[in-house]
Amino acid sequence: MQKALIISIRFTLVTTLLLGIAYPLAVTAFGHLVFRDRADGQLITRNGQVIGSRIIGQSFSSDKYFHSRPSAAGNGYDATSSGGSNLAASNQKLVSRIQGDVAKYQQDGNSQPVPIDLVTVSGSGLDPDISPAAALFQVKRVAQARNLTEDEVHSLVESHIQPRQFGVLGEPRVNVLELNLALDQLQR
Repeated sequence: MQKALIISIRFTLVTTLLLGIAYPLAVTAFGHLVFRDRADGQLITRNGQVIGSRIIGQSFSSDKYFHSRPSAAGNGYDATSSGGSNLAASNQKLVSRIQGDVAKYQQDGNSQPVPIDLVTVSGSGLDPDISPAAALFQVKRVAQARNLTEDEVHSLVESHIQPRQFGVLGEPRVNVLELNLALDQLQR
């Protein structure tokens, strides 16, 4: 009985060291060596400053920028509080917020229906992308706020549409942070 107990303790220690420490360290080191950008969170830097991540959304409220999806994660796009609002479709608080967001977007003078992803949150609350329709819906407002032609802004949006992965997975999308950074680079 005592011999079996010693074997069990040794086995537990060895597997803990191998599978709990050595293996995770090896996988992490491999990830940093082979996929450095992805392992570090796909950070975007400008002038030596980290300004965001390609995979975590940010809030943009100025008319000069394309707006992201709303976020229910903490205080908005808080990666430590990822999640949706958990409000039912019949919840008056959710219905009122969506109606308010739709009314705000309709004030921009756009007669098109407001794309659903501009007024609903994603499951994580951290979605960095919007649909091409949501980006194109905002072209008029952004062009007016920046004193650009709608054609210039429309072309910029078109150049930032990412297709389905491998041609079949997901939907076409536009990364809002990357689009807004490209917008800042436009010179008149």
